[in-house]
Amino acid sequence: MLIDLIAGARPNFMKVAPIIRALQARQAEGGPLRYRLVHTGQHYDARMSGDFFVQLGLPQPDVNLEVGSGTQAEQTGAIMIRYERLLLEARSDVCLVVGDVTSTMACAIAAQKLGVPVAHVEAGIRSGDWTMPEEINRMVTDAITNWFFTTSEAANANLRRAGVDEGRLFFVGNTMIDTLLAHLPRLRKPDFYDTLGLAAGAYFLVTLHRPANVDEGGGLARLLAAIGDGTRGLPVVFPVHPRTARTLQELNNVPSNFRLVDPQPYLEFIYLAKHAKAVITDSGGITEETTVMGIPCLTLRDSTERPETVTIGTNELIGTHPAALAPALDRLFAGHWKKGAVPEKWDGHAGTRIVEVLERLLAPTPAPLR
Repeated sequence: MLIDLIAGARPNFMKVAPIIRALQARQAEGGPLRYRLVHTGQHYDARMSGDFFVQLGLPQPDVNLEVGSGTQAEQTGAIMIRYERLLLEARSDVCLVVGDVTSTMACAIAAQKLGVPVAHVEAGIRSGDWTMPEEINRMVTDAITNWFFTTSEAANANLRRAGVDEGRLFFVGNTMIDTLLAHLPRLRKPDFYDTLGLAAGAYFLVTLHRPANVDEGGGLARLLAAIGDGTRGLPVVFPVHPRTARTLQELNNVPSNFRLVDPQPYLEFIYLAKHAKAVITDSGGITEETTVMGIPCLTLRDSTERPETVTIGTNELIGTHPAALAPALDRLFAGHWKKGAVPEKWDGHAGTRIVEVLERLLAPTPAPLR
């Protein structure tokens, strides 16, 4: 039985790596499942994808669709056309997609139209914000998914409300946390860490890439100014996403305590997050990693598809208005930030659980002869 594992963008690589490790382990034991790693090429810059294959120990892709850049529609269409062509030439038994990027939705559509079942890892998460392309990707993917692998009870509840029956829903945990826990002993200090005078607990880490926060120069400038003021002179390390870099070029100045750096490979980025005083972000995945590491996280969004990072973990939704940062940072400096806890099944074994379920679904043990 052949499973296509779809990876197209940076977040996918952390999520698919534990599934590959679990499949390889079962293959070594004589397990029945085989996989084909399909890289769509949605992220084609080495800083955004290539470094991750090396650091996470991922095998080189069996197939690279080499889609490259483009608008949402252009990327979606190109991925569908090229993945459909692959399936017509060499059909797989299952298309397994992870997360909520364009590649996730596009490959799910192409597979399902050819009658190839779809399994979705990280199914059921919802922000309720239809202005986010990722939310549309999640909803479309889950509407045509056969088997749902979930990270939380909140995701389970979303799927049940949508009419998914229990027999297709599998609460397995969080594969991105599998990757985090596996690599914590291997974290690398970035080359610039000492040069910039950084010290554990004495700097902030910022990531910004959502269109609402970074596409308009004035709005981004106000956010950066609020962060610069609220962090009380401590260094603010800002790995600049390519999307954000375009807008930054329009700004006359950036607060003096900001340290702009290139996008970081996985091991270096997690090192920065683990040793920061706090992380300020508009990402979703980082809120999960900071929750497990116990690092305060301020999310510059009005909604989240990962509510367990707020209700259980160390994350707080601050909103997108710059004025909301000051009181939140004041609480942090006063030592009043919540400690948080780790959500259920975020224990490093989600990949193994997924493979166990796939074996039951795809290669059930024959009934004994009577």
